[in-house]
Amino acid sequence: MTKNKKQPPSRRVVITGLGVISSIGIGWQTFWENLLAGKAGIRKISLFDTSAYDRHYAGEVSGFEPEKFIRKNKLKFLPRASKFAIAASKLAVKDAGLTLAELKNLKMGVCVGTTMGEIQVAEQFVKHSIKKTQSITYAKRILYYPYNVIPINVAHELKLAGHNLLFGNACAAGNYSIGYALDLISSGRADYILAGGSDALSRVAFTGFGRMFAMAERRCQPFDKDRQGMMLGEGSGMLVLESLESAQKRKAKVYAEVLGYGLSCNAQHMTIPSTNGASNAIEKAIKNAGIQKSKVDYISAHGTATKENDGVESEAFNRVFGNDMKNIPVSSIKSMLGHTMGAASALEAIACCLAIQDNKIPPTINLENQDPECKIDCVPNKSREKEVSLVLNNAQAFGGNNACVVFREV
Repeated sequence: MTKNKKQPPSRRVVITGLGVISSIGIGWQTFWENLLAGKAGIRKISLFDTSAYDRHYAGEVSGFEPEKFIRKNKLKFLPRASKFAIAASKLAVKDAGLTLAELKNLKMGVCVGTTMGEIQVAEQFVKHSIKKTQSITYAKRILYYPYNVIPINVAHELKLAGHNLLFGNACAAGNYSIGYALDLISSGRADYILAGGSDALSRVAFTGFGRMFAMAERRCQPFDKDRQGMMLGEGSGMLVLESLESAQKRKAKVYAEVLGYGLSCNAQHMTIPSTNGASNAIEKAIKNAGIQKSKVDYISAHGTATKENDGVESEAFNRVFGNDMKNIPVSSIKSMLGHTMGAASALEAIACCLAIQDNKIPPTINLENQDPECKIDCVPNKSREKEVSLVLNNAQAFGGNNACVVFREV
């Protein structure tokens, strides 16, 4: 009888690079500056005609110049979410102190979360089908439609031959990708992972969320008694993860350590959140990370500003943390970005890293009359200085997908 081989010790995993494409800035520096200033990126949509809708605003990315990040021969056919993901990935790689030439010799993979994939390509397909036309242009574009194409496009552009995965867990997908990246690196199956999320505004998404009467007219007001719903957004957040040993060896800047994560499914309704499901994921994250609840310094909330989400999420926090909740500030940066779908928790993870770096907490803006049912300190309207060493990033999604990730100062 052969003995089981002893499992190698798990490696500590850290974040060394941040890349941001958002409605409030390109690059983490501008993104962070505007978050702390409480600047909103909500503007009138220019990507498609909204005259037939009763809503016209979203967190649309402006000032994005993809030609600065992507080879010109690919720009013509690459869909918007892939452009965002590639640009955010290159920014993250550069921020990590790595060169594109070095990537070829690294065991690096890509994990990307998304809600809509490259749905804009499908919209073009419908348009061409109605006209009953076929063209070389569309024949090439269809290659960029399959749901898993975003991480593939990132890998092709950066020449990364490692793990390549897409997570379709809707608006919690960014956290799912970070959690899986943690597993890959801690177990030694990968040395570096580009993890995060990307989504682009589309007519399909705008119509769908509008049909559910889930969108506000002009402002996103998480935890406000008079909140009217979410604002849709777009963008990408990508993070470079590697082992602590690797980061120290190459003297890289370390933003935070990824301590652990927790996942759950409500398994009861496609769109209505569950206190049990949300609290279950948070409890699992705390256990997996091996932390004390009283040591948590900040929680980045899912905070969509829908009636159902904010009440359930606040209740889940109080159920998990009890009296400690009085000392834990919570904020929702969706009040500024809008809901960037699959990119949401990835961008929020970046905000968590920067909160640890600068000991500052971004605000929940547009808060005028806090809902008494949301019994949390939601950092109203102005950023706050506070010692931040341990942070939770909470995410919830349609289908009942919940994901919570824990970050710690190194």
